[in-house]
Amino acid sequence: MAGQFLTHTERERYEYVPSSISPEDLNRYFYLSDSDIALIKEQRGNEQRLGFACQLCLIRFMGFLTDEWETSMPKLVLERLSEQLQALPSDLKNYSTRRNTRADHLQSILKHLHFSRFAPMDAVQLEAWLLERSLEHDKPTLLLDLACEKLIQNRILRPAIGTLERMVVSVRGQAYTETYTRLSVILNPELKIRLDALLMIEEGSSFTCFGWLKEPPNSNTPSTLNNVLTKYQYLINIGVADWDLTVLNPNRKKFLSQKARRSTNQEIQRMNPEKRYPILIAFLAQNLIDVTDSVLDMFEAYLDDVLHKCRRSLEIYQQETVNAKDNAMATLSFVATMVADEKIPPEQIRTKVFSNISKVELDEAISVTQEILKPARSNFLSFLDNHFNRLRQFSGNFLKTLAFFSGIRDDNFLYAIEIVLGLQNGSRKKIPDDAPLDFITPTWAKYVFDDKGEVIKQSYEWCVLFKLKDKLNSGDVFVSNSRRYADLDGYLIPKEQWKIKKEELCGQLYISPDALTHINGKIKELEDLLPLVNDLLVGTDEVRLEDGILVVPRLQAQELPDSVYELENAISSRLPLVDLPEILMEVNSWTNFTNHLTSIHDGKCPEIGQIHRVYASLLSNACNIPWVDMARSANIEYYDLLWSIRSYQREDTLKLANNHLVNYHHKQWLSNLWGGGTISSSDGQRFPVSGKIRNAKAQLKYFGYGKGVTFYTHTADQYSQFGSKVIASTERDAMYVLDEILNNETELNILEHTTDTSGYTDLVFGLFDLLGMQFSPRLRDIKDQKLSKIKGKDFEYPSLKFTGVVNPDYIAGRWDDLLRLAGSMKSGYVTSSLFIGKLQSYPRQNNLTYVLQEYGRLIKTIFILKYLLSQTLRRKINTQLNKGEALHSLRNFLWFGGDGKIRKKQEEQQQEQALCLNVATNSVILWNTIYMQEVLNELQKEGFNVNQNDIVHLSPARFSHINRLGKYFFDFDENGLNGNLRQLRVNA
Repeated sequence: MAGQFLTHTERERYEYVPSSISPEDLNRYFYLSDSDIALIKEQRGNEQRLGFACQLCLIRFMGFLTDEWETSMPKLVLERLSEQLQALPSDLKNYSTRRNTRADHLQSILKHLHFSRFAPMDAVQLEAWLLERSLEHDKPTLLLDLACEKLIQNRILRPAIGTLERMVVSVRGQAYTETYTRLSVILNPELKIRLDALLMIEEGSSFTCFGWLKEPPNSNTPSTLNNVLTKYQYLINIGVADWDLTVLNPNRKKFLSQKARRSTNQEIQRMNPEKRYPILIAFLAQNLIDVTDSVLDMFEAYLDDVLHKCRRSLEIYQQETVNAKDNAMATLSFVATMVADEKIPPEQIRTKVFSNISKVELDEAISVTQEILKPARSNFLSFLDNHFNRLRQFSGNFLKTLAFFSGIRDDNFLYAIEIVLGLQNGSRKKIPDDAPLDFITPTWAKYVFDDKGEVIKQSYEWCVLFKLKDKLNSGDVFVSNSRRYADLDGYLIPKEQWKIKKEELCGQLYISPDALTHINGKIKELEDLLPLVNDLLVGTDEVRLEDGILVVPRLQAQELPDSVYELENAISSRLPLVDLPEILMEVNSWTNFTNHLTSIHDGKCPEIGQIHRVYASLLSNACNIPWVDMARSANIEYYDLLWSIRSYQREDTLKLANNHLVNYHHKQWLSNLWGGGTISSSDGQRFPVSGKIRNAKAQLKYFGYGKGVTFYTHTADQYSQFGSKVIASTERDAMYVLDEILNNETELNILEHTTDTSGYTDLVFGLFDLLGMQFSPRLRDIKDQKLSKIKGKDFEYPSLKFTGVVNPDYIAGRWDDLLRLAGSMKSGYVTSSLFIGKLQSYPRQNNLTYVLQEYGRLIKTIFILKYLLSQTLRRKINTQLNKGEALHSLRNFLWFGGDGKIRKKQEEQQQEQALCLNVATNSVILWNTIYMQEVLNELQKEGFNVNQNDIVHLSPARFSHINRLGKYFFDFDENGLNGNLRQLRVNA
C-alpha cells in the first residue's frame, strides 16, 4: 500500500509487546513507585489493580498501548508486577472488559504519567520536526524510531503505527523540495546550465563529464594521480569550492551524493528539477572532497610504496654484497700481503700480484670494497634516487594544484613546499640560503647533506615531500575541501549549532551536561572499588602480587559435563546434509531478505525470474568465486550475472538485507539463550590481494612480500554479525571499534563491547563512556596497565601501584568539548575512526586529545579494578571473543574461491564483497539455529534430557554438514561422441 514501508515482521515490533524484556528495562520501567502504588490501590480488586498496573508500565515503557496487550504480556513482567501488588498473574484474566472502565483507567494513567493523547496539532508539530530529521537521515525505519522516541519525550501517546508510517513517507518526499529551496541561493540559471551539461556527451568524447567524475582511481601511478588532479582542477574551476552548503546536514549531502553515484545519466535526466539539481550539487560537492582525499591518499600510498621498494632494494643489495665481500677481502688481503712482504722488491710487486690474480679480479675487488664503504648504502634512503624521475611526473603538478595550510603558528614548512615547487617547475635553480631545515631529522640529515654540510637539492625535495605526508596525517598541515586531511575543529558540530542541539543530544546520550555531577559519580565508583581490590590482592591466590608484579592467572577452560558433548553429538548427527546454495534459498523463503536488495534502476526487489541470479551473485562475492567461474558453474550468462551484481548489490541494500537476517535471528528462542543481543565483539580478518590494489598494504607477518587488506567485523553475543568494514591491514583495530556500533540499525541493543588487546586505547575507553556504553576489552598485558589516582586525593592502598594522575578539574573545564565530540559522533558529523586516527597522529597532542585521554584513563582505571575483582567478567569477555573466533573459522570455510586472494580493485567493490560474506555467514548461522531448534524439540519429545545449561554451550558456527563446492557428475557417454572430439566453439 502507498505510504507503507514496514514488512510484516517489522510491523509486529511496533504493534506488540516485546516477548523478552532486558533486566535493565525491567527495573527501569516495571518497578512501581510509591505514587504508582497509591494510584493503583484506588482500583477495586486485584484483577483491576493488576490490569491498571500493566497499562501504566506499558505506556511508560513503549509510549503507547496495544489493542490486545493482555495476551502478549511477558511472563516475567507479569510476575514482577503481581509480586509488587501481592496479586496472582492469573488475576489478569479477570480484568474488566467494559469499555468505559478501560477508558477511565487509561485517562487516569495518562494524567498520572503527564501524558496526553495524540492531537491534530501534535501531528503538525511532529511532521515539522520529522522534516528536519529527514534532512539528516533518510532511512524510513530510523525516522520512524525517532518519531516514536520524540513522542515519548514529549509525553504524547503514540497513534497507530500506520499514521506515523504515512507521515514518514510524506516528509521524505518533502525533503527534496525543502533541499531545493535551501539551495536556491546558489542555484542561478548559469549553474543550472552547467549542471545539465554534466549529463551530456561532449563533442569528440564517448562519455559524459558526470561519468568521468564518478570513475574512481584504481592505482597509485603518476598517470592516475595526474588524472585525479585534473578532476580536482575541473571542480575548482566551476566554483564547487565556493558553494555554501552549510544549510544542508552532512548526512543529507552524503545521501544525495550516493544517490547520484548509483544512478545513470538517463535516470538523473528524467528527474524533476527539484530532485535533479540538489542531487548533482551534492554529488559535485562530495566529489570534490573525495577527489581531494583520493589525491592525498594516493600521494601517501605512492611514497609508502617507494619506501617499501627502497627497503627491498637495500635487502637485495646487502644479500648481493655479502657474497662478493668474502672474495673481495681475500683478493685484497693477498695483494696487501704481497705489498707488505719485504722480500719482494718494489719494482716486482705488480708482476708478482698479476701472476697470481688477473687485473679484472683486482678491479672487481676494489669496486666491491668501495661500494661497501659508501656510508649512504647502509641506509635505504640512498635508493630513493632510483625513483626520482618517476616522482617528478606528478609531484610538481600535485604541489601546484593543491593549496596547503599550516596548523601551527609561525611554521615555515610551507616555505619549504614553495621552494620544492619552484625547483620542480624550473622557476628555481638551487636551494636558497634561507631554506627551512629544522624539520630534517638525523636519519634524513645523512641523506640530505653532503660531506661538506651542503644541502643536496634532490635529497631535499624527497625529504620535504615525505615530511609533507607526515604533517598531513598529523594535522600540522591541512588542505581545504578535504575530509580526512582537514582542520580538526571542522569535524565537529559547529559551535553555534551545538548550543542549540546540546540538550537534545545529551538526552540521547543519557549523559549529564553538568560536569561535576557526572565526574563525581565516576570518582565515587572508583573509590568504592579500591578497597575491594586492595583486599583481593592481599587475601587471595587467584589475582595476586608476586614480587610487586600483578599476576592474573590465565582462565582455565571450563570443564563441561558429559551431557554437553552428548547433546552436541546428538545435534550434529541429526542436522541435514545441505548444499550452500540451498541454505541461501531456504533462508530467503523464511525471511525474504532479498526484498531489501532493490534495483538501482527502479527501486524494486528481484522478481521470480531474476532471483536465481541474485543468489549466484551473492555467493560469488561471499565465497570469492570469480564471476566468470560462477556464471559457468550456475549455467548463467556472464553478462546476466554482472547485471545482477551491479543492479542489486550495493552497500546500502546489502546492509538492509543483513540487518533483516540479524533481526530474524534475534527473535529465535535459541539465540536468546546464547545472549540478549546487548554484548558484541570485533576483530579483523586479513586477506591477501592479487595484483596492484590501491588500498592494499604490505605486512610481512601476514602477507610475506605481498600486500593485503582487513575485513574488520562486529559480532553479537547471539553469533550474528551486524557490521563489516574494509580497512588497511596496517591500521590499528582501536580506530574502528566504534564505527559499526554507532551505525548499527538492527534490533540488537549493543550496550557493551569487547575486543582483544589491539582494540583499545585510553581514547576509546573515554569515547565509549561518553556515548553511554561499556567498553570491556581483554587485558592480556594487565601487569603493564597504568592505574590512575585522583589529583588531590590520597589513596592509602599499599597493594595498588598508581602510575598516573587524573585531574577532575581539567576534565570539568573542558566537559563541553567532550560532549560536543560525543554529540558529533552520535549525530553522524564525523566517524569515530576518522577522528580517533586524527587525534592519535597529532604530534602536538592538542587540548581535546589530552582531555579525552585524561577522562579515558579514569574510565580505564575503573574497568581494570572491575576486571580484577570479577572472574565472571573476565570469562564473559573471553566467551564473547571465542564466539568471534568461531565465526572467523566459518568465514574462512566460506571464503574458498580465488585462492583466497581479493582481486577487486575498488574499495567500494571490496566493501560490497565483505557485506556479501556477512550475508552468507548470517544465513548459515540462521539456518543452523532454526534446525538446531528443531533437533532440540525432537530430542525432548523422544525423552532425551535436554538441559538449558547445556544448550548455552552449543554454537551455530558449524559447517561440517555443509557442502560448499557444488556437485560433480561422472556419467560419461562416450558413445555420444562416437569416438570423435567435441566441436570447437565459434569465435563470436
